[in-house]
Amino acid sequence: MSAPVPIGSDTLGWPLPAVLHAITVSLPAWSDNVGYMTGRPAIINAMSTGYPRFFHPSKRSKGIDTAPMCSRLLLTRDFLSVQLMDICQESFGLPGELCLLCPTQKTAEQGKEFIHDQALLARKPSHVRIVHYTVCPTRDLGPPSTLQETSGLPVVSQSVPPQAAEAFALFFHADTHRVAREFWQLSGLGISSRYAEHCLSILGISEFPGVQISELLRACEKFTSRTSEMGMIPKPLDASELLLTTGADAKAALRQRIASFSVHESPASARTNVSEDDVFLFPCGMSALWNAHQLLLACRPPGKSVVFGFPYSDTLKIVEKSGPGAIFYGHGRDCDIDDLDNLLAREVADNPSAPPILALYTECPSNPRLRCVNIPRLRALADKYDFLIVIDETVGTFANVDVFPYADIIMTSLSKYVGGYATALGGSLVINPRMRHHALLKEHLTSMFEDTYFSSDAIVMERNSRDFLERMRIINANTEYICDFLRMHSTEGGTSESEGAVVKQVWYPKFVTPENYQICRRCLPTGEPDHVNGGYGGLFSLTFTSLDASRAFHDALEVAKGPTFGTTFTSACPYTLLGHYWELEWAAEYGVEEGLVRVSIGTEDKAVLLSAIATALRAAKSA
Repeated sequence: MSAPVPIGSDTLGWPLPAVLHAITVSLPAWSDNVGYMTGRPAIINAMSTGYPRFFHPSKRSKGIDTAPMCSRLLLTRDFLSVQLMDICQESFGLPGELCLLCPTQKTAEQGKEFIHDQALLARKPSHVRIVHYTVCPTRDLGPPSTLQETSGLPVVSQSVPPQAAEAFALFFHADTHRVAREFWQLSGLGISSRYAEHCLSILGISEFPGVQISELLRACEKFTSRTSEMGMIPKPLDASELLLTTGADAKAALRQRIASFSVHESPASARTNVSEDDVFLFPCGMSALWNAHQLLLACRPPGKSVVFGFPYSDTLKIVEKSGPGAIFYGHGRDCDIDDLDNLLAREVADNPSAPPILALYTECPSNPRLRCVNIPRLRALADKYDFLIVIDETVGTFANVDVFPYADIIMTSLSKYVGGYATALGGSLVINPRMRHHALLKEHLTSMFEDTYFSSDAIVMERNSRDFLERMRIINANTEYICDFLRMHSTEGGTSESEGAVVKQVWYPKFVTPENYQICRRCLPTGEPDHVNGGYGGLFSLTFTSLDASRAFHDALEVAKGPTFGTTFTSACPYTLLGHYWELEWAAEYGVEEGLVRVSIGTEDKAVLLSAIATALRAAKSA
C-alpha cells in the first residue's frame, strides 16, 4: 500500500507524505504560505511538521513563556527532536536559555563559533555553552558534562558507554534564538529525526502520546488526490536483491552508486572516472554545501567567493556568513562573466601572489529560474585565475546533466530526486578526479571529514535511490509533456493576453538558456545526446500576467503543496514567498517575481497531470 499524500485546504500542516519521517509539509493555500512566513498563530499552530532545517519549534524554556506546541506535532518527526531537546532543556538548561542539538562535538563547536560571531554582529547575547549529553538506558542523567573553555577550545572528558548514544546541546540566550536557528538552517548539522528517535528509544521512550500515527494516516487518506495514488513507496525488492541493514553497507552502496553515475565508457577517460573514494556523504544537501565551503576555506588561500546566477537562497547566505564573504552575480549572464574577468584581472594586478577569489558557486540548472550559466567560460576563468568551481547539480541530477568537465566539486541534495520518496535526507560531495586540485581537496576533506550521516537515514536513502534512473525517465517525460502544453498557452509561446493567456513564461531548461543546458546535457560516449537519460529534469517555474492569476493557479492546482521538489508525487509552491518573503523587491531585481509558482512533476499518469494543470489554468483565467 502506498503512503498517502495529503491534498487540499484541510491538510494544512500535515506531513508530505503521511509518514513519521516525512521531510516536507503541506501548505495548501497561497495565504497559508504568507501566514507561515509572517508567523500567523493560526497557521503556526496548525503545523505538525515542517521543512527540515527551517521548522524548529521550541516547547519550553525555563523562565520563558513560549508558544505552545500544537497537538499535531505529537504525530510527526519533529516531535522526536523536540522531545529530546526538552529533556536536555529540563535537565541542563538555565533560566532564559534555549538549546539546539548537534550529533558530535565538532559540529557543536562549529555552531558555537557561528552563533557567537553572528550574535555579536546582531548585538544579541553571544555566550554559548555546550553540554555533552550521554544518552543511557535510564532517565537518571547524572551531572551535566559541560564543555569547558581551555585556551579558547572546548574539551570533553566524558566517555560514552556501550548501548548508549550522545548528543551535544548548544545552550544560548533566548534572545539569540533567531541567530542559532540560522546556524541550524544553513549548516544542516543538527540531529536528524531518526537519530532523535534512536536516543529516545535508549531512554525507553518509544510510545507517542495522544493520537497515534495510524490515526494520522487514516486522516490523510481521505485527502489524498487522485493525482497521487501510485509510486509513493519504492517498488518491492526482487528475489535477487538484498535489503541492506547496516549503515556501513548502505553508505558504501550509495557511494558506489553515485560514482557509477559519472563513469564514462571511453578508454581515454578510464583513469579519471570517479571512484567511491571520491564520494563523501552528509546528512543533507546543505550540510554537503556547508562542508564544501569549510573545506575550501581550510585548504586554499583566504578570499571572497563568487555566487554566479540566482541560486537557492541559503547557498548565498552560507558564502556571505561563513568566511570572507560573497561577490554576487545574480543574473549570471555572459556580460557578467566579462565583468568578473575584469574584476579578477584587477585583483591579480594588485596582488599577483594569491588567487583573486577562493571559489565560484553555481547551479546547473538554477532554482527556481531553471537557467544554466555559460559554464565552459567560467571554467576557463577558473583555470586562468586558479580558483575552484563548485556546482550544485541537484535540479539537473546525475541522470540528465554531466558537469564533470567543469566542476572541481559536485554537490547534490540526495533528499530530492535521488531519494525521491521524501522520507529521508542526505547529501553528497564528489571531488572531481579530472581536475588538478583533486589530490589537495581529497586529502584535506579526508582528514577533516566526520561521518555524521546517521545509519538509519542512510539505509532508507540507499533503498529509496535504487530506482532513481527509472523514476527520472518517467519524470523527464511527464515534465516535458506538461511544459510543452503550458508553453503553447503562454505569452512567450505566442498566445496573447487577448486570447486568454495568463502564463507569461515557462521557466524550464528546454526554453530558458537552452544552448547552455545542451553543453551540460548528458551524452553518450559517442557524443550523441543520451535520449534515454539526458532529459530536461522535473522542475519548472511559471510567471503570470497578474498576482491574482498566480494565486488562483496555485490554489486550484490539485497536487501536493509544500516546500520541496524531486519527489515521486507532483508538488507546487509559491517559491518567492517562501524563499524571499522579506526581500521581495531584491529578488524581483533578478527576475524572481513575487507571483512565481514552482512546480515539481512526479511519476503520476501524464494525462491526469495535464487535467490538473488545465483546471488550474482555467481558474487563473477567471481570477
